[in-house]
Amino acid sequence: MHDDASPFFIAPHRFDAADDTGPTLDRRHELVPASDEWILGRWQVNVAGHLLGPTESRRTWALPHAVTVTVTDHRLVYVGTGPQLAVVGGRHRRGNSGLVSGQIRWQWPSRLELPPCGLDSPARLLVVCDALRTIQQPALALIGPDAQIAQLSQEIRRAVATFRLTRPELMDLSPPERDALSRLALVAPRPGPARVILPGSLPVEFRSRDDYYRPRTAVQMPYGAASGQR
Repeated sequence: MHDDASPFFIAPHRFDAADDTGPTLDRRHELVPASDEWILGRWQVNVAGHLLGPTESRRTWALPHAVTVTVTDHRLVYVGTGPQLAVVGGRHRRGNSGLVSGQIRWQWPSRLELPPCGLDSPARLLVVCDALRTIQQPALALIGPDAQIAQLSQEIRRAVATFRLTRPELMDLSPPERDALSRLALVAPRPGPARVILPGSLPVEFRSRDDYYRPRTAVQMPYGAASGQR
């Protein structure tokens, strides 16, 4: 597991980029890529964090403004403004509003989902990760116009597949997994499938015991509420 083992939020109460494990940004608050990393594109979308269970999906935070999402051949990074949340002593505190960032490295996502949306509703792409020691799956929602989200979905699918196929030292893939990823690396015709399985994913791990065992009444928030409005 990479040092920054948390993908984009830890339970609903803490963004992972509040410490030294977050992405490196320049003075314009844009991602500084690693020496062997290539930027594939940037988009302006809204983001929200979900926890997916076997029978329900709960949105646990949402940033109030659109963010810049950068997709590279190594990861997805978002940067925007919003509240910093942290778990302190088993309780959560609300931080000052300011710069908020997070990332998902391509070894983590286990699937992509495009839930159906209404005529007047923006499209949503869920980037879903599996987690150790829990059946709840953290998912980052990317929200925006249908054409933009469809393009993001294809770019992420190809980037994840290529990343895993070209790193045998990191991803221990079976022959069927390699075949499936090879197909995903190709350009798919639109419209794409509503769910895309990404073979070979590595699970993430929540950083605190409280993030696994916090009582449900303490973590649930209304679907329409943004993070920081507690």
